Amino acid sequence: MHSAVSTGAYLHHLQIGSPDPARLAAYYRDALQTQVSSVGGAILCTGPGRRTLFAPGQAGALQYSAFACRDAQALAGLRAFVRDNGVALEKSPSPLFGDDAFGVRDPEGNLMLFGLAREEAGAATGIRGPIQHVTVTSTDLDRMEAFYAGKLGFAVSDRVRNDQGVVTTVFFRCNHEHHTLGCFLKTQAGLDHHSYEAGEWITIRDWADHLATRRIPIVWGPGRHGPGNNLFIFIKDPDGNMIEISAELEVVHDRPVKEWVHEPYTLNMWGPAIMRS
Repeated sequence: MHSAVSTGAYLHHLQIGSPDPARLAAYYRDALQTQVSSVGGAILCTGPGRRTLFAPGQAGALQYSAFACRDAQALAGLRAFVRDNGVALEKSPSPLFGDDAFGVRDPEGNLMLFGLAREEAGAATGIRGPIQHVTVTSTDLDRMEAFYAGKLGFAVSDRVRNDQGVVTTVFFRCNHEHHTLGCFLKTQAGLDHHSYEAGEWITIRDWADHLATRRIPIVWGPGRHGPGNNLFIFIKDPDGNMIEISAELEVVHDRPVKEWVHEPYTLNMWGPAIMRS
């Protein structure tokens, strides 16, 4: 059996709902240098290492997050691990995964898929920025940590606590990257943001210059997060979804969980923060 972190899983793609998927896909084509096609009743935007699907639905609804495991043995081991922990398995709806993929639902009802990536034809071009992590909001982070760490086997990298000792943020990983999944405490559960990893600071400059040519404003940043130590900029798509372009995210091999104070400095060491609670 394999826990999530032992499979070397990584975020492969997302599907997000929209009342106008075509409009959203056109935005991602321009903003994130993707190619647009139709697949499985959704619109697929693809670029170098980045894949996002848009399907009819409520604006900002995270219809599923899909994590790819390194090989069939790892996927089978994770399936056994999750099943033995009493988690109900669902059939994967993703057209980008093979038939052996499966899904689970977290305490907030988010559908998380695990599978093997299908071979992709041709090499996509554009600025470096593979999809890297997704963050959600939750009304109960204790239940979320018990599920992701206890039932699926994600590792906890960092926690943020307020003055009362209540956990307001948890960062989870399923490989050596500081977080592939984040959870923020909020009064309403949902999608918070998703992120693309530029690799180096100079590539964030390239992204910012590209966005400027498209007249797309940066709505937060440049800045540096405390947890993960990554540099970032944020933009907002037409449905209001927050999109992060990040660089130099911490690589974690083996260390204790870090605890951070719930304050603006933790979210942005360089300036203003967007506080969720």
